[in-house]
Amino acid sequence: MSETAKNAGTSGHHAGVNRAKMYQLALFPLNNGASNVYYILILSYVATFGSKVLLLGAVFASVMVTAMRVLDAVTDPFIGALMDRTNGKFGKFRPFMVIGNAIMAVSVLLMYVLTPFVPESMMWLRYALFIVLYAAWAIGYACQTSVTRSAQSVLTNDPKQRPLFTIFNTVGSLLGMGVMQFSAPIVASFFPAVEGVSDGGYADPNFYRLFAPVGVVISILLTILAIIGIWEKDQPKYFGLGGSSSHEKVKISEYVAIIKANNPMQRLMVAGAGCKLALSIATNTTVLCMLYGCMMQNYDGLYLPMMVLGYVFSVPFFALTVRTSQKKGQKASLLTYVAVALVMYVGVLVLLFLWNPNDPNFMFSIYTFTDDKLNITINLYTILFILFFGIGYGAYYSTADMPIPMVADCSDYELYRSGKYIPGIMGTLFALVDKLVSSLSSTVVGVAVAVIGLAELPTQYDSYTPGMNWVVLVLFCVVPMIAWAATLIAMKNYSLTGERMKEIQAVNACRRDAIAGGMSQEEAMAKWTKMEDLPAEYRENA
Repeated sequence: MSETAKNAGTSGHHAGVNRAKMYQLALFPLNNGASNVYYILILSYVATFGSKVLLLGAVFASVMVTAMRVLDAVTDPFIGALMDRTNGKFGKFRPFMVIGNAIMAVSVLLMYVLTPFVPESMMWLRYALFIVLYAAWAIGYACQTSVTRSAQSVLTNDPKQRPLFTIFNTVGSLLGMGVMQFSAPIVASFFPAVEGVSDGGYADPNFYRLFAPVGVVISILLTILAIIGIWEKDQPKYFGLGGSSSHEKVKISEYVAIIKANNPMQRLMVAGAGCKLALSIATNTTVLCMLYGCMMQNYDGLYLPMMVLGYVFSVPFFALTVRTSQKKGQKASLLTYVAVALVMYVGVLVLLFLWNPNDPNFMFSIYTFTDDKLNITINLYTILFILFFGIGYGAYYSTADMPIPMVADCSDYELYRSGKYIPGIMGTLFALVDKLVSSLSSTVVGVAVAVIGLAELPTQYDSYTPGMNWVVLVLFCVVPMIAWAATLIAMKNYSLTGERMKEIQAVNACRRDAIAGGMSQEEAMAKWTKMEDLPAEYRENA
């Protein structure tokens, strides 16, 4: 039996089961946290930056967000194909983490720090720099995010370990995305409006000059930690079945055929896109500014408390999703908690429909300051909003990144089905649909705002405009609910249940060891096809 089969223990293999050490499980998901820093820096603020600071126009800035998200998406499969063909001294995945983060750091700093210095008389140059730097960022983002999905296949194939990604990913997100979301309104408050000079807050160029470098430093630190986490696993012995499959070059023309034959991947693409669309629209800065600032008239008093509340409610749901995933499989966990989110948001929808700015009983309010005195203003409307929103947000936030380790399941299924080890293309094909759909978020917001007659995206300091309540109702509730419904429909017949994955991993492990022992890949593929065929040690460890 090969070294793969002989090495037992939680940090290696047992009968071909590849398990990760705890520090590896904890550190590698920080790669997602590192790229999520830029997700916030760009996708949450670049449209407002383009509109308010560079004066490019709200519709143009919003459409550019979608255009570059599309560029990011269509770049993914090419990066995935390149990743599958990469196997140098620095491994298969680490080069893309380093290169991607470096490209994003340079493009974001140039965008947010230097472009505002271009005079208004050279507006054409502002447009050109905005497009070029944004396009460069999109390529870097595609490089680093591709690794998050693709490298799952080498980190671990233990069905009990893979669900832990969602827990450690939350920590990474809190260190990346969470820090950026929490600090943004605090940093924005340092820059009040100055009449005739700046509208202040997210419309002040100084906000971006301070906020962007902080984000870049955080992302670099998280990337270094993630590289440490994947270092030991980024080696050929963990790639595929060994033999020819580890270095197989798949032609671009074969990608469509692979996806057509991989039904679980098709369904996961829909589910992943649905989860990401719901998250990206419901947490869009403009939508939250309209909800907490323009409608409820207390952005500073509501944004941070509600964000904290969302994370607090998420904690028990993360524990529940992992427990459900380990006992019943990731499919059962995703279906259960997306359904919880859908039901809870019916309540949020009803509350927003009942909103009445002329009746304090139908306004969402936690506290206000009057004459420097703190006044608690919680009413029944607020309590219900907190409950419905908190439970719903906790449930869907805990499932938002669940499709990522499930991509590794689909990659392992492809290895089982065809013998091809192509984690790069599997991860990036998933990301392609994910990003194309979620790229709609900024355009949807920009168009919705334009429909009610606003020339610029509203910020936390803008007054309520008639129609904003309907925009918020649709974007904050209806669109995410439709996305979750699509997820539930797509995943209903998803075949990679917990039991099915145990069989697939056992068969793959047996084939890998047989090939290492001298059997050809074709023979191994033909001989080992189902659990009953396998030697006892593989069945026992499944």
